[in-house]
Amino acid sequence: MPATTINEVIDALQTIITESIATNNRIGYFAALYYKVTASVRDGIVKGQFENGPRMEKFDVIFANRYLDALTAWKNKQALSDSWRVAFETAERSSPLVLQQLLLGMNAHINLDLGIAAVEVSNGNMDGVQKDFDAINTIISALTYEVISEINRISPLLSLLGLHSSNYSIIIQFSIGNARDGAWCFAEDLLTKQDSAYTNCISTRDKTIAQLAGGLAHATGLMRITLWLIHVFEWKSPSKIIRELHDYQKEKITINPVATAPAV
Repeated sequence: MPATTINEVIDALQTIITESIATNNRIGYFAALYYKVTASVRDGIVKGQFENGPRMEKFDVIFANRYLDALTAWKNKQALSDSWRVAFETAERSSPLVLQQLLLGMNAHINLDLGIAAVEVSNGNMDGVQKDFDAINTIISALTYEVISEINRISPLLSLLGLHSSNYSIIIQFSIGNARDGAWCFAEDLLTKQDSAYTNCISTRDKTIAQLAGGLAHATGLMRITLWLIHVFEWKSPSKIIRELHDYQKEKITINPVATAPAV
């Protein structure tokens, strides 16, 4: 059953994490970090940091259910979005970096799911949901930049990606700032659609985001060589990596929940 409260979302994520550790499943990477995002939203609601706590919880639950439903569909071999399919398929491969796995989850969830969730919670008024939209993005952005630093322990040669700073790298390709802006534009466009036009708009967006996911999952040229070298020295045990990522729940993210996320 879909989650109806933010605590149910957190419980569902913890179940995914526990099962992933037990089965050595890389799907737990994104779940461990998404737990952190959701826990941060819950803490912000409890502390009154959002303009409208109940509305923020509703937004977060609708948003999270997009991920939870996609994962359930994947496990049951049912139809799901192409964007999530690429992310879950990549989680079955050992060669992509932990960072690539995390970015693929972010790609599907921000670039596709976030805009849909915004429309579903808006009741036809996007102005009323924009602060919540920006707040969730701020938390996700804070987590993303924090994670790039944190996984240096898991992936000690990750800094070699800096060799491609002037080229078309996976970090530049996945810009949180651009993802945020693109998700909002998508939501505004989707809000104007009804019936088959609504589903067609989502399908078209999904295909575009899945193409981006393909680029994140399959590097070429010199970038591929760099990723291979980084991977050689990266931790190899998914269970150990998940535990490491999940242990960081003990560390709080210090943010301003209503601030706009910085562009990359």
